[in-house]
Amino acid sequence: MIAELGAFALVLALVLSVAQSGLSFAARRTHDAALRGAGEGAALAAFGAVAVAFFSLMTAFVTSDFSVANVANNSHTDKPLLYKVAAVWGSHEGSMLLWDLALTGFGAAVVLAGRRLPVGLKALTVGVQGLLGLVFIAYTAFASNPFVRLAHPPVEGASLNPILQDPFLAIHPPFLYSGYVGFSVVFSLSVAVLIEGRADAAFARWVRPWALAAWSLLTIGITLGSFWAYYELGWGGWWFWDPVENASFMPWLVGAALLHSSIVTEKRGALAGWTVFLGVAAFSFSMLGAFLVRSGILTSVHAFAVDPKRGAILLGILAVAAGSALSLFAWRAPLLKAGGLFAPISREGALVINNLFLATAALTVMAGTLYPLIYQAATGQPLSVGAPWFNLTFAPLMTAVLILLPAGTLLSWKRADLAGAVQRLWAAGLLALGAGIGVFALQNAKGAFAAIGIALGVWLIAGAATELAVRIRLFRAPVKEVLNRLTGLPRGAFGMTLAHVGVGVFVLGACVETGWRVEAAQALKLGDTVQVGAYSLSLTDVTQAEGPNYSAERATVRIKGPQGDSVLYPERRFYPANRQTVSQVAIETHGPSDLYVVFGERREGTEPSWLIRAYWNPWARMIFGGPLLMALGGLVSLSDRRLRLAAGAKARAAAGARA
Repeated sequence: MIAELGAFALVLALVLSVAQSGLSFAARRTHDAALRGAGEGAALAAFGAVAVAFFSLMTAFVTSDFSVANVANNSHTDKPLLYKVAAVWGSHEGSMLLWDLALTGFGAAVVLAGRRLPVGLKALTVGVQGLLGLVFIAYTAFASNPFVRLAHPPVEGASLNPILQDPFLAIHPPFLYSGYVGFSVVFSLSVAVLIEGRADAAFARWVRPWALAAWSLLTIGITLGSFWAYYELGWGGWWFWDPVENASFMPWLVGAALLHSSIVTEKRGALAGWTVFLGVAAFSFSMLGAFLVRSGILTSVHAFAVDPKRGAILLGILAVAAGSALSLFAWRAPLLKAGGLFAPISREGALVINNLFLATAALTVMAGTLYPLIYQAATGQPLSVGAPWFNLTFAPLMTAVLILLPAGTLLSWKRADLAGAVQRLWAAGLLALGAGIGVFALQNAKGAFAAIGIALGVWLIAGAATELAVRIRLFRAPVKEVLNRLTGLPRGAFGMTLAHVGVGVFVLGACVETGWRVEAAQALKLGDTVQVGAYSLSLTDVTQAEGPNYSAERATVRIKGPQGDSVLYPERRFYPANRQTVSQVAIETHGPSDLYVVFGERREGTEPSWLIRAYWNPWARMIFGGPLLMALGGLVSLSDRRLRLAAGAKARAAAGARA
């Protein structure tokens, strides 16, 4: 009966979403508090119903109920409990149910946390959120139902794809979906202010917490996915410009632009229309990602290849939702106030340039992702757009953003002294220049790009530290005053500094790992040795091992290096449930760097040998630590309640003045 309970709860959530949107829009039209309360109650109940459906499906997986088609296709009795739970969102149907859970959860959060929103705007926001819930829950219930029963259930299930049976991938989708769907609140707020015809500084303060939360969660989700690809797929890399990776990166870029644009709208009342547009675009890119991953048009290790008819429905949802919002924007945008004026040399001007580059970068990624698909659909010929194209188009845009970033934070509002800002950054500039010249001198022309990247990373970190030092008057005021200023800074200031330092850490890690990575691949017999960088690797033994739902061929690789001797145990695992073999990488961490070993296939001969691939990945951990610092900066800023409290007070004051 658990599957029937889940199916009933899903249909109930659909009905409640209809009530949520209908009652909320009626409340806005009639200014009826009872209708408004009923709409909010429906939003809370819709979340509860989807939660019941979600945990019903989870129960079916945990209990190995193979009469449910989704469980039979994605689970197995021998699978560890963690991966039975993760299998809930390891399929197309289950992942859509997770999407619905996040969507209705954010709708409930608007009801509970949006008490300071003007009542009319809140009713519209809840109503739009209900419409989004309606279309996606309807899609799940009628086109991707995870509770379909099998007339003749199998004795055993087919199990989940082995490469998805990993702890990091188990937690990666919930973070990623929370980030994706978190932008739905920004979308709903943006549509609501377009209907109202008024976007101002208070709107930016209402949008920023939701944008910060979504962007931070999406950052964590992307980082976890990148780390999973790094150590699970055995390719030795961390980013491949895979279309599925790009699908998550596009809303991240637009979200970053939105965060910076909302600052200008909040502080100066300017760029209100642009901020609203970015609010619509961020979730539109999230929906585009959902279509790309689930339409079957992409071939990827982590795409859901499904019935193209369902992909067509998702494309229709994207077209209707994004098209309606953009049409509304085109109609209502002229009613939005332009806001305060500012000089080109000002913090507003720097943030405008930042937004132009970020938006162009997002469009560049979109072009590189979609053009091959459009070309193949039109001509029938495959076309590949890979890392070289993105390096030539995307990298210069982001380099320009990062060069301007430290200077922009030191410019004053409305009108600024560029020479004064540059003067404050002299120490950061010298550090960056010295680091770049030093690396170039040691590595000659071959290390030119790495030298530029290292100089840029140092520039970002030193620039962020300089901005914080200027705020607290470090070395220019007595120690007591400096400490008072430091403790009196809002959390948002610390969050910004952490995020910018995180960008610098990532740039350093990416440039060092790319520039000084060492790779070796060789077929080794027992006792043979291969050299990678400063490390000597010897294959000393190959044994059989048994796991909970796999059998493995395990290599014993002895390492001799500057830090002494050690042993690694890479494996090749065979999963009988779906007849698939995967590599289990062995990684030895040396500070921020990794020695990365992959155990390959057996080669027969007079004496058997095995392919061993080894990589020395210097500063690889900084590639993942930097984005986590960025996400931490976003969450620290989110914990600063001053802006939200101010927004509520100003909104209530404005409402009273209008009354």
